[in-house]
Amino acid sequence: MMQIGVQTKNVVYDIHPEEGFSVLQRAGFTCADFSLNSYLLNTSLYQLERNGFFDKSIHELEKYFKPHKNGADAAGIKINQMHMPYPVYVPMANKELNDYLWKEVAPKSMMICAFFGCSYIVIHGCKLAHFLGSEEEEWKRTEQFIESIAPLAKDLGITICIENLYDSIAGHLVEGPCCDVIKAVERIDRINEKYQAEVLGFCFDTGHANLVGIDFESFITGLGDRLKVLHIHDNDGAADLHQIPFTFTKNRENLASTDWAGFIRGLRNIKFNKVLSFETAPVISTFPDLMKLDTLSFIAKIGQYFSGEIKL
Repeated sequence: MMQIGVQTKNVVYDIHPEEGFSVLQRAGFTCADFSLNSYLLNTSLYQLERNGFFDKSIHELEKYFKPHKNGADAAGIKINQMHMPYPVYVPMANKELNDYLWKEVAPKSMMICAFFGCSYIVIHGCKLAHFLGSEEEEWKRTEQFIESIAPLAKDLGITICIENLYDSIAGHLVEGPCCDVIKAVERIDRINEKYQAEVLGFCFDTGHANLVGIDFESFITGLGDRLKVLHIHDNDGAADLHQIPFTFTKNRENLASTDWAGFIRGLRNIKFNKVLSFETAPVISTFPDLMKLDTLSFIAKIGQYFSGEIKL
């Protein structure tokens, strides 16, 4: 059986984090995606606002997260991946804010990742194609950001993972950064060759892929062992809802909105043996608190189902 993970958001809290990790363990999870992005929200950054959380020194941040680390260790939960706060670049922001994101938030996020003994940190590429005129110019800005933390990634033994995203232009959902698998493979290989280390990998997000019509099996197969982490969740094909897999159907005959069969085939093709990690935090706040453990247990059972099918 493959290891199963889920976000810490809406389960693990700063007050008594050990209780949340215990809930994850009892629900059947062995791993967790630490929601570092909860400490500096994208909704605030897009409003050109920020809090002072990452103004803390590394020593202060490690002290702050020590109870979380101890709680995870006590519950036998491995923090295998985390999400860096995003966006890493705000188009309408001043230089001061964007410099803060690159020079303070990003490197401190990397060091927090290392503090937890976590191997993978997911970033959002810059959504700038609309502003800069092309996907190639957009990638140049993302690559500049990756280059700014790649030496630290190598030193810390961490793999930065780019993620397939969507964008919204004039009310229409369109492909965002990292939705071309051929380009992703070339870029990952080129950067890793430069650093002679796996400083860059890929996070496949099922919900984002569903929104823009990516072929799951082809994309995952094309990534091969560059695929390091997963964001597993479901939606109706119209909004990024982060719901439980198999929740949405296309018709009354119950044809799933998301191509879960292609997802399984793709992971089977590449002999994926890493963590099946769910990005379903909104679900936990949808159900009543009294059902939190049951809801998490159900998600974990879906992970067990995926594991069995992949290993066939």
